[in-house]
Amino acid sequence: MNRLELSYARLVFRMNTNKRMSVARKLASLLRNDFTLMDALGRIERIESNGGKNPHEPFAIVMRQWQKNLERGMSFSDATRGWMAPNETLLLTSGNISSLVVALENLERMVGGIGRIRRAFMGAVAYPLFLFALTIAIIIMVGIYLVPPLAAVAGNNIAWRGVAASLVWVSNFAGAYWYIIAIGFVTLVLIIAFSLPNWSGKMRARFDDLPPWNIYKIQESVGWLTGLAALVAAGITLPDAMRMLADNSNRYLRSILDATLRRIANGENLGSALNGTGRGFPNSEIIGDLEIYADMTDFDQNLTRIANDYLDESVRKMDAVSSALNNIGIILVSLIIAWVIFGTFQMQDQITAMFN
Repeated sequence: MNRLELSYARLVFRMNTNKRMSVARKLASLLRNDFTLMDALGRIERIESNGGKNPHEPFAIVMRQWQKNLERGMSFSDATRGWMAPNETLLLTSGNISSLVVALENLERMVGGIGRIRRAFMGAVAYPLFLFALTIAIIIMVGIYLVPPLAAVAGNNIAWRGVAASLVWVSNFAGAYWYIIAIGFVTLVLIIAFSLPNWSGKMRARFDDLPPWNIYKIQESVGWLTGLAALVAAGITLPDAMRMLADNSNRYLRSILDATLRRIANGENLGSALNGTGRGFPNSEIIGDLEIYADMTDFDQNLTRIANDYLDESVRKMDAVSSALNNIGIILVSLIIAWVIFGTFQMQDQITAMFN
């Protein structure tokens, strides 16, 4: 296999989440039925390559490469490193501590949860952003193509009144500075997109109550809580699990987890430590639940239940936010269109009155 073939196989494997999780399910099932890890990978490789007839299939290449890595003495988590997202490989580290079957089942649960919340996040952000961009595009098009011909007919001797006056003023501004408006809009979107995973600190906590930062906060908190539940259920201690998640997080989440870890090191339980950071992460209800359950003997089971409930609640909340933002966007576009139509009719009426 050449480098290009390996790179293509890695790309396909990482992008096809559904099939990647299907491989995890098959691998867990085979291991549960007393197959060795090498035999299980070989069985999946034969399926993916159609009994060896299609050896260049990406998923067959991945299985063979994992086998080679294991033959070199690597652990399974090291053998799969680079072929999966870092948070997925992180969970497979738990296979060295407890059962790899449990780790694979936790992996599927975590990836499925993160996938649900990311789809909800895109639904809450993408369409409202499109509607906002459409509103700006309508204003620019009106300023360039619709109003100038009508204004040219009237000449400079007319004093526009009512809605027509506002339409002419906005159109003149949009026509003259459309490139500034367009560049400003794109710049604002890029700044906000950059701030989501990178901006941290007390000021960010205030913006976490506003869209789109509040939506992103929900997405990150669900991913963190789901991953934490999976690691703790696999037998990793809470501080170690938190440290592993922090090391594999973006700057926003890492700042919260690092602050929480410092308080845990001082003897606070998870809920109290999160509350003490003053970041409101994930939210007051989850923090309260964690304060209650953190010192109980069955914390791992309660943490899994809290994570699953929070996932379902967050998807419903994001759907509600998405619906509200979509409705606001539709109303805004409708009002802009109505304003343009009404203003155009007024311009025509005032032009007609001037010539009569």
